[in-house]
Formats: sequence, structure tokens, C-alpha cells
Amino acid sequence: MSQASASSTELRTLRRVYTDAAILRALIQSLRSQTRPAIATLDHSIIIAGPYGRGRLELVLDIIHRLQGDILRGSPDAKSLLTAAQYVDNIPDCKIISPITPPSFLQFKITYSRRPFILRGYAKNWPALTHRPWRSHAYLSSVAGPGRVIPVEVGNDYRAEDWQQKIMQWDEYLTFLDFEDRPSSRSNSNAPYMAQHDLLKQFPKLQNDIVIPDYLYADLESQDFPSYQSPANEDKRILNAWLGPEGAVSPAHTDPYFNFYAQVVGHKKVWLAPPSISNSMYSFAISDEDSNNDRHSPSSALKNTSRVDVFADAEDMKQFPAFLDQVVPVSLTAMLSPGDVLFFPPGWWHAMKSESTSFSISMWF
Repeated sequence: MSQASASSTELRTLRRVYTDAAILRALIQSLRSQTRPAIATLDHSIIIAGPYGRGRLELVLDIIHRLQGDILRGSPDAKSLLTAAQYVDNIPDCKIISPITPPSFLQFKITYSRRPFILRGYAKNWPALTHRPWRSHAYLSSVAGPGRVIPVEVGNDYRAEDWQQKIMQWDEYLTFLDFEDRPSSRSNSNAPYMAQHDLLKQFPKLQNDIVIPDYLYADLESQDFPSYQSPANEDKRILNAWLGPEGAVSPAHTDPYFNFYAQVVGHKKVWLAPPSISNSMYSFAISDEDSNNDRHSPSSALKNTSRVDVFADAEDMKQFPAFLDQVVPVSLTAMLSPGDVLFFPPGWWHAMKSESTSFSISMWF
């Protein structure tokens, strides 16, 4: 057995042991009437270990559901929340990435899969935007049930020195957020941000609130990203949720997959640039020679991330002349509103900034 295979086997063993230990601990906690801690323990098994093992996810979710039955008697009726006022757009579109009419499956595969585009209102009829609204704090709380926890990032963005991760109560996080889509007076420099988390696996009822576009079933190749391979899981796709307050930022970086990015709640500013300008993006991996003079040290974890704050003023970018000369002329920006879906191919540089409380779903394939 090779060293890599042995390491992989050890990792699977550790994940399985962690999962089973978490289940056992949760059962002991429940016998001691520690119901909410037991639910949090089981959520940890989902967040940290997968959970790993045949049938373990279904078992963990079933135990959570049973435990929640003990504390749900006083919960508010979520049905009263479905008559929320109609959402009103009030932030103008940058109109730089031109919207297109949804192409046919064949048109997408042959032509439109090569460059970014936006489908305005494509998801407007999803349950998540209509009768099961993700803009509703109470609905999201009721879907999860009491006692749930989620992983969040704390810090301006993951390049910052003070950036960290922690586990937070789901209901506490929802209370922190303002779902009214209005400017906030609070400082968001260290606000928690739930980024790139498989929330739909953790709270499977949410899967019924979105519709997977047929385009995700296209068999694609990328000319600009020759190393592209579809996700190795059974579904050949990866779904991640992004939920954060106004000002939450995902810095400019690349991903190895095709991406349909659906905006469900709030408004989000997006920035994109083609793979051809990668040498002018000042990525951490390229900047080893500057590491002694920079407060950040390049690492494999940041090799696909730029040091440039693409949302800053041009004056702040003078230290990155190649970016100003080569990237700015070909970069694209737009504002996503609820119901909009953005597509872009693998290898494209992209950054996101929440203009209000924002809930988005990325669909990698």
C-alpha cells in the first residue's frame, strides 16, 4: 500500500471513529436530558466528519429530528410566515455582465458554457423565494429546528490576520442577521460569515426549496482550464451555501469547477476576470519572493487567491500595477438580485461582496 493510500485509509478511519463517537456522546447527553448539547454534538459530526460511514448521515438526522421533538412544543407556527410582504428591488444593477435569455441545453453546452453570463430572475419561482422564503428568520429557524449549530468565519475575509473559524448556534446567527435588506449601521469588520458550507446536507428540508438547473447535467470540457474534472462524488456536483451580513467578502480567487451561483436573499456585487490574466493577479502562490516583506505568508491554501482587493479604489491598487494594466480592462462586474443566477467556467477569477444580508447557493459541477 502506498503512503498516500495509507494516509487516505487513516483519514477515513478517523472520520468514522469521530462520527460514531459523536453519536454515542449525543445519546448519553440525551439520557442526561442535555437535549440541545446532544443536537450540537450531532451537528459537529456533520460539519467535521461528513458524517462518515454507510447510513450515518441518515441516522444522525433521524436522531436530531427525534431529539427536537422534545423541545418543539412551544415553537411558533411557521405557516403564518408565508404571507410576508412582496420583496422589492431597490439597488440598481451595474449592467456590465449582460443578462441573457436562458439558452437551450444544447446552446449552453456548445456556446454559452465558455463565458460568464447572468440569467435574471431565473430562480424567482423557487420555493426559497416564494412560499418557503429564505428571507424569513422564523422559517429558517423552523426548518432546522432547535439546538442546531453551524460553522462560521470571523474576520474581514480569510486573508486577514485575525481571521478565524468557530461553531455558532444557528438561531443566534439568524438573530444577528438583518433580513430586511437595508443598510446597516453596525460594523461588519469582524462579523460572522457562513461561507462555503453544505447547509443543504445538514438541513435537508432546504433541498426542497431550490431547483437544480438542467444545465448541471451537461458533459462539459474547459479549454481555458485543462485540468478540469467534475466533482468526484456520486452526484457529480457540490452545493454550498453562503449566508452573511452586509459587507461580507469573498476575495478574488479561482475554483476548479463550473459554477451556477444563485442569489436567493439580498444583493451581492460580483467581480470576474478570465484565466488568461492569472499572472497579473498577484496570487499568494506567485509571490513567494515577496513573502518576507508581506504580512502574509504564501501557502498552498491560498495559491488560488489574490492579494488584490478588487473592490478597493484605484488609488489603493497602485501597488499592483500589472493588475491595473492587464486585469482592470477585461474585468466584469454586476449586481445580483434575488432570483438571479450567475454562471462562470472553472479557472475564472471571481470575488463577491454582500451589499445587504445575503443568502446564496453555489452549484459546482
